[in-house]
Amino acid sequence: MRDVTTVGIVAAGHMGSGLGAALREGGARVVTSVTGRSPRTVRFAAEAGLEALPTLADVVEAADVVLVVTPPGEARAAATAIAQTGRNALVADLNATSPSTVDDLAKTYAAAGLSFVDGSISGPPPTVRPGARIYLSGPAAATVAALPWRHVQPVNLGGAVGTASAVKMCTASVYKGLEGLFAQALRAAAHYGVLDAVVADLQAGRTGDPARLAVAAAKAHRYVPEMREIAAAQHAAGLTPALFTAFAEVYAELARSPLGTADPESVSRTLSPHEVVAGMTPPPGP
Repeated sequence: MRDVTTVGIVAAGHMGSGLGAALREGGARVVTSVTGRSPRTVRFAAEAGLEALPTLADVVEAADVVLVVTPPGEARAAATAIAQTGRNALVADLNATSPSTVDDLAKTYAAAGLSFVDGSISGPPPTVRPGARIYLSGPAAATVAALPWRHVQPVNLGGAVGTASAVKMCTASVYKGLEGLFAQALRAAAHYGVLDAVVADLQAGRTGDPARLAVAAAKAHRYVPEMREIAAAQHAAGLTPALFTAFAEVYAELARSPLGTADPESVSRTLSPHEVVAGMTPPPGP
């Protein structure tokens, strides 16, 4: 590598920009492209101090390592687009995808002659709270682990590609499964007129904060494909996929609600349980 490592971020949303900021603090040059991206993404990239290049091809050409941090439903499209640049780079896909999806991504990159590392992220962006863990697997995992990370803990699992994503599929099934379960419980409680009693009982047992669901609902559209990836991972493990197929439906419904169409940063953390349930209720109709 050159004296200053250059890392490309695809794409610089909340998490991608947060990782970019952590690498910049460690001394890396961090590049991305915001062409055609939303104003929210442009703002995140600017706040993180990322260097904006005109195109994805420019990002891949400049980078020693490319980190792919898209929503899971866009992982295949991102892999195809990177492969089509005709550039050489080490690509680490950090999306929440099942091991079977990772196999497809690895084939796409291999066909283009690109080295590939499987990765996953546990925890919020380091710009929100330091300490996120990045799990890595595959023959080149050590290279990504050795990047100048700050406020991030890289964990090299060794093993074949798919191992790091398997960790994410299991941990996210608990973290986001519980949030989906909590959302269903509160909406049902509101229907039966027992919301206050249910919230009081759950809080007495230290089980969840209704205000957290408001932020989760604002991210629900991202969680739908993630739940489907978890369902696929559990099916491949010989388990029923029905549980997380149902959670995908839960989050799809939340995504149509008023909170589901909001930016997470705009959601108040002081909403009452009744306001949270009202915000999680989609309008009538399909």
